[in-house]
Amino acid sequence: MKRVLSVFVVFGILLMMHSCDVGFEDDGVNFYFDPFRVTSAELPESLNLNESYEFDVTYLRNSDCAFFQGFDVVNLDDTTLNITVIGTVITDQECNSIDEMPNATFEFTPTLNSRSYLFRFWSGESENGEQQYLEIEVPINPTSIN
Repeated sequence: MKRVLSVFVVFGILLMMHSCDVGFEDDGVNFYFDPFRVTSAELPESLNLNESYEFDVTYLRNSDCAFFQGFDVVNLDDTTLNITVIGTVITDQECNSIDEMPNATFEFTPTLNSRSYLFRFWSGESENGEQQYLEIEVPINPTSIN
């Protein structure tokens, strides 16, 4: 009896998997990710080890179809970070050009016992296509080092 029941259960599952139609059609991607140029960043004068900080980052949003997505952080070494503001740009609607400079909060906690951290915020490309960065070096407060 258990064997017959098992066969019916397996058959039922296979039948459901084969006949399942969720009704969605994939008509393509309607967005892409794009970096936003950082225009300024407010960082403290010094950092304490293992203490959390929120940096206020201002970026350029030049379309009403572009929205803040997050930060892309690449560690060049232990204390040098390349930080890019990433946006999502919607492609299936009519967009208008704007010159808006909203803020986003970048959270950071220094964990390495070093003299300083170098934060490099992506600010665009030069005419030659070279990447440009707003560089801010912040020392570690010596009294916070054990």
